[in-house]
This record gives sequence, C-alpha cells and structure tokens, in this order.
Amino acid sequence: MNTFKSTIFLGLICLLVIACDSKTRVIEGQPLSTAQAGAPSIPAWDDAKPLVPTSTSTSSALHEVRVKEILNTEKYSYLQVEEQGKEFWVAISKRAVKQGEIYQYKGGLLKKNFFSREFNRVFETVYLVSNIWEKAERPSSALEEATARINGGQSLPNLEVEKIEPSAGAISLAKLFGNKNAYNGKLVKIRGKCIKINPMIMGRNWVHIQDGSGQALELTVTTAEVLRLGDIVSLEGIITLDKDFGAGYRYDIIMEKAVLQ
Repeated sequence: MNTFKSTIFLGLICLLVIACDSKTRVIEGQPLSTAQAGAPSIPAWDDAKPLVPTSTSTSSALHEVRVKEILNTEKYSYLQVEEQGKEFWVAISKRAVKQGEIYQYKGGLLKKNFFSREFNRVFETVYLVSNIWEKAERPSSALEEATARINGGQSLPNLEVEKIEPSAGAISLAKLFGNKNAYNGKLVKIRGKCIKINPMIMGRNWVHIQDGSGQALELTVTTAEVLRLGDIVSLEGIITLDKDFGAGYRYDIIMEKAVLQ
C-alpha cells in the first residue's frame, strides 16, 4: 500500500514539473552587430545612380552658402560650402558652379559619414540637394520665384516661340508628330526652346520643348541635363509612344534619356 502511495506521489511530482516546464519561455535576443548583419560599416554612395533624395528633406528653409571648393565627378558636383561660419558639403547634379560665389538652395537630404566610391573618401556631413541657384533679388511673385530657382536665379525669360530651324541631323516637331509611329523606339534629334521645366521628378528633369513648326506642338523630354527656361537647345533621345509612368504621368509621345548635342 505504501509502495502504491509512493508511486502516486512521484507521479504527481512529475506532472507538476512537466506543467511548470510547459510555460512559454522568453529568450532575450542580442542585436546583431553591423558585421553580423552583413551591412557595410560606412554608408556607400553609388555614383552610377541618380542623385535623388529618397526620404523627406531635412528642411524647407532657404539656405545661403558660399562655395569654397568644387569636386566634380562624371555626373555630380560636390561643393564644400560655408553658411554662417559652418562648413559642410552639398552634392548636386553636375553643373557649372563658381568658386567663391554665393548660392542658395532649399531642403536637402542630410547624410552623415557619407562615402563616395568615385573619390574613395568619406564626407563627414553632406546634403543631397536637387538644385541650387546664384543669389539674386527676391522675385516679386511665387511664379517668378519658382522660375528663378529653375533658371539659376535669373528673372522670368521670354518664352515666346518663333519658328526654330532644326540643327544638322535634327527633325522638326511637325515632322515627328506627323509620323510618330515611324520614330517609335528610335534615337531622334530635335531642336527647340525650353518653355517649361519640372526638375528632379522620379530621378529626372522634365523639359517641355517647342520649335514653332506646328500650332501648339510641344514635346516632353526627360533628361539628366540641367537646362534653363528660354534656352534653345538641341537634344537627342529615344522616342516612346503611349508611355505610362503611373501617378498620372502618361504621354502619347515622349523623348527619354535625352542628352545635349
């Protein structure tokens, strides 16, 4: 009888131990180190990619800086600037900038310890900025202010378009629009006036070109080139029909990846 009671007692103890052990356990995990996670210890910049801020800009305030040093790559310009005694770097799409001159910009994506592969160096502080312009008198209207930023600080240019003759190897917009299917997917050269510019949308500049060869004929061009309103330019790019970028950006005809000629 005692043996039977002992057996039951031992069985109850085993059940209690199992029940206690069946409770959910929480194991405190250790965060992976940078090396364990496989991430680089220095943030790397791919100089082959478009210079486009990928998150919210740090500020919409107007910055006024003096350019102290200029480092150009194939596609970008790194500018060492000074603002109110503070020095830092600004990265923009490659363009002509004058050392010692005062420029203005708004916003910018802040990067710390920014590594450039092309220069093989780390910039302690750099702002990725879509556009800068030379300091000028404040325009009198919001439209003129926006135009001045696009146009390098200059006032609103003359956007009237008279007939512009095609340059060597170029075709008129009238010829292009008159036989769109023949040019679909082909490399085409055109010449005309920049009458509207939307900079750095989806990693490219959107330029509207007219040449006066047909009533209200206007070609939208996407390009990495930095152009100004009122400029008469020759551009060469791929013609695409029925292009839909999404978000309302759809075009019956568009020139893509255009370069200055």
